[in-house]
Amino acid sequence: MPEHWAERFRALDQLLYRYRHLWQLRPFHHRSLPWWETETTLAEALQALDEDHLTALEGDPERRLHWLRPWLGEAADLLPQLIALPRLPGRPLDIPARLDTGIPGRKWQQITAFAARMESRQEQPVLEWCAGKGHLGRLLAVTDRRQVVSLERNPTLCAQGQRLAAGWAVPIRFHEVDVLSDAAAHYLPANGHAVALHACGDLHTRLMALWLRSPCERLTLSPCCYDAITGDSYRPMSRLAATSRLRVERADLQFTQQETVTGGRATRRRRQREVLWRLAFDEWQRSVTGIDRYLPLPAVPYNLAGGSFGGFLRTAAALKALPPAADLDEHHWLQRGMQRRDLVRRIELVTHVFRRPLEVWLVLDRALLLQEQGAEVRLGTFCDYALTPRNLLLDAWQAAHA
Repeated sequence: MPEHWAERFRALDQLLYRYRHLWQLRPFHHRSLPWWETETTLAEALQALDEDHLTALEGDPERRLHWLRPWLGEAADLLPQLIALPRLPGRPLDIPARLDTGIPGRKWQQITAFAARMESRQEQPVLEWCAGKGHLGRLLAVTDRRQVVSLERNPTLCAQGQRLAAGWAVPIRFHEVDVLSDAAAHYLPANGHAVALHACGDLHTRLMALWLRSPCERLTLSPCCYDAITGDSYRPMSRLAATSRLRVERADLQFTQQETVTGGRATRRRRQREVLWRLAFDEWQRSVTGIDRYLPLPAVPYNLAGGSFGGFLRTAAALKALPPAADLDEHHWLQRGMQRRDLVRRIELVTHVFRRPLEVWLVLDRALLLQEQGAEVRLGTFCDYALTPRNLLLDAWQAAHA
């Protein structure tokens, strides 16, 4: 891994720390712009944006950075350079018809793009980590004739994956294993290749730790859901990251996952509606409880989120053991929710500038750990950001095999 990755990490780390007052906050928790005292001119400029200008800035990251230049200075030029990563070279895949049967199109495109970043080595066995139904492993087994072991803790998914593999007569074996258990270490194949597409938090860091202690030759993974960790604070993985003054909490890790490009128009409308309803509920619960503090909600069942706002609010109130909403003026609280949503958009116009930089900081921490332990590492993207924002890929191999 080139030395400049460490330099890039340091530069990103300095910028994230310097501007932490702009992004280390929770937009949903605020009822006014949080920078009136620290960045008064920024707050005034955000407040003055009309709807058309706000929408235009939200949809154009380059224009947004230009607009924020008075408050970011040289960071407006440095951030795009620091988060730019190369597209890793791919290879053509000879994929037979109907191999993608039953797999959503966008998911299948991610799987094929990920697989295309690996060499075709028939003699090298594959360990598929957190396999689900084994779509990635099945693709590698069919196209490259590689032997695949798939680890998945859900017995139903294991059974379904094994049936799908049987239909193609390929060498895949599923094992019902919790990858966080001690048993998982025994499955890393000597001189083999461990792969994980969008393994969450502790699941992919566990694979990295086991791989470094194993005779497995290759590791290819795409991290996801960095907030799926034990504890409330992020523990730096590399020696370099351990020297950082930046303190990253679970909520900061959740921040990296906020952007999604998946789902159709109806799905996006449903997400936007639920955001509005959650903010309207928060306005209502502050009024009812007399406590001016954001009250987070667990996931609300889809059938209720897809119904009326009144039904959503009453369900949310019950989940939080609040008094039932009697004589609810839905229009009033929805209007309050719309005002909060407008505020959140203005706050996120600033915070979202730092979302990808934080994600690259996290992936560089992982890459640096692998490098510090003697591995050779490639870091880049495996598909367009428009296909999935989680498009970063770590590809590593033990130095003894280099």
